[in-house]
Amino acid sequence: MSWLTRIRPRLTAMLHRRETPENLWRKCAKCGTMLYVKDFEENLGVCPRCGHHERIDPATRFRQVFDADFHRLDVPRVPEDPLHFRDQKRYVDRLKTAKANTGEPEAMVVAQGTIDGEAAVVAVQNFAFMGGSMGLGVGEAFLAGALAAVKAKCPFVIFTAAGGARMQEGILSLMQMPRTTVAIAELREAGLPYIVVMTDPTTGGVTASYAMLGDIQLAEPGALIGFAGQRVIEQTIREKLPDGFQRAEYLLDHGMLDMVVHRRELKATLARLIRLLMRPREATAAA
Repeated sequence: MSWLTRIRPRLTAMLHRRETPENLWRKCAKCGTMLYVKDFEENLGVCPRCGHHERIDPATRFRQVFDADFHRLDVPRVPEDPLHFRDQKRYVDRLKTAKANTGEPEAMVVAQGTIDGEAAVVAVQNFAFMGGSMGLGVGEAFLAGALAAVKAKCPFVIFTAAGGARMQEGILSLMQMPRTTVAIAELREAGLPYIVVMTDPTTGGVTASYAMLGDIQLAEPGALIGFAGQRVIEQTIREKLPDGFQRAEYLLDHGMLDMVVHRRELKATLARLIRLLMRPREATAAA
């Protein structure tokens, strides 16, 4: 056997490994189907087999919802560790890790632009950033978005995704619940729509505050939405809860949501709602 015959299989294997990146495929979190990443992204992060809506980052969400002419808004900086909190790790170290992993400064990012030609301010919570938890930074981002919407006289749209309040900030995180509620009241006083799109998962103090105060309540299919977890509720009431409890479709059937919208239809749906909700305001201004 010649040297070339012996070495050829190794060379072929090395070339194949280089030509096939590790991130070429991904597995659906729900049905386990192996998905070609490019096809998955073209399908807006939705499994083509089972329809599972994967969690997506704010940058991807902005690209999907906005037209090309959007820009991010600056958000006031907040103290990073007001309580000098430490559990298994220091809070400042957790923040550094979250920022490095996501490339974002906080769990909520705000941008302004147009949705099918309709002006809007959009805020997106990032579950990858410490579970999308609500702290001082999220509260400031929400207020910045609401004030920008009032200034621009356009709707405020928010995509929620959170495990609740951020325990490392204690009572300061809980104070964001009334702060965001006041901001929503300012939007309503200005006659501007506040539209909520709940994504998977939306729970805890976020559900108990700004996630459930929209003029229109939307959700993505299959999104987990609730306050306490299902197991906690079952242990409290000592009853077995129905199948699909706390999922978007169940909440729609029981009057907690206005619509459950597939991701590919979300941009057109938001634009249509904005036109309908802004029409009375425009008619009044014209008069």
